[in-house]
Amino acid sequence: MLNRRFLRIKVYHALYAFWQGDDASAARIEKELFNAIDRTFDLYLGLLLTFAEIRHVAELRLEDRARKHMPTESDLNPDRRFVDMPLLVRLATSERLMTECSARRVSWVGEKELFTKIHREVINSEAYLAYMAEERPSFKKDQAFLIQLFDRHIANNEMLQDIFEGRSIHWMEELDIAATMVKRMMETMRETDTGDLTLTELERGSVEEREFVTTLFRKSIAQGEEHETAIAEKASNWESDRIALSDMILMKMALSEARVFDQIPVKVTLNEYIEVAKAYSTPKSKNFINGVLDKLFAEMRTDGRIRKVGRGLLET
Repeated sequence: MLNRRFLRIKVYHALYAFWQGDDASAARIEKELFNAIDRTFDLYLGLLLTFAEIRHVAELRLEDRARKHMPTESDLNPDRRFVDMPLLVRLATSERLMTECSARRVSWVGEKELFTKIHREVINSEAYLAYMAEERPSFKKDQAFLIQLFDRHIANNEMLQDIFEGRSIHWMEELDIAATMVKRMMETMRETDTGDLTLTELERGSVEEREFVTTLFRKSIAQGEEHETAIAEKASNWESDRIALSDMILMKMALSEARVFDQIPVKVTLNEYIEVAKAYSTPKSKNFINGVLDKLFAEMRTDGRIRKVGRGLLET
């Protein structure tokens, strides 16, 4: 299943478009919302697939060295630490990833030159040289090195970004989110994992995921006026039309989520929207949103509009 914060951000973008447009159609925007989630998923797959491309180029380079007219001992018996790194092998040879990429027509066919350049940058980097000089490599060191490689040479690679932009005008907007998904997935991988990759993000399109997005989007609109009035009452010295649109939308979403999803703790909802506000609103927004929502959550728990079920949630 896709990360909940990612889904909240996509719903926020959709609601911003809805409330900013005078004649915005909720149905049309909802359809585009799911298209945007799909695009980000494709971008996520494309980023994951770069590990296979870089490893393939590295393998070809070792083969070329061995075929030289007068190969040296190091050419014939090269250090294969990088290409044989268990974590890289798992990323590069995942049948599940390859099947998903094939089904969605995500590939890097025709981009060998690009990945040759990226591989050259990698092997000339200080991080690579330090990694290859390690006497006792470990899973944790492999993991840290690959995440650093991804961050420096893939997620922030200008040539790669140009290709993404050429394939979809929307992808550059989604790159940070997709890159974060990749890094989080890599951080959760463990040395004891067996078999194919356990790519939680690939559990796309589940009923639960679609219901979360649809319900949050529709309820935020349906309860919008009620929540705007409540927010204005709790925002001392601020009329509703003076509150930043981004702040208002995030608070409306948080209130709807707290009321509708009875198994998500109030504290989780509050923290999630404060985190989103840090990225998408003003520097002072997090404190403002925290103060207003804290008051409203307490009031709604008292009057019964917020009811939580499940172990440990009844008093939340």
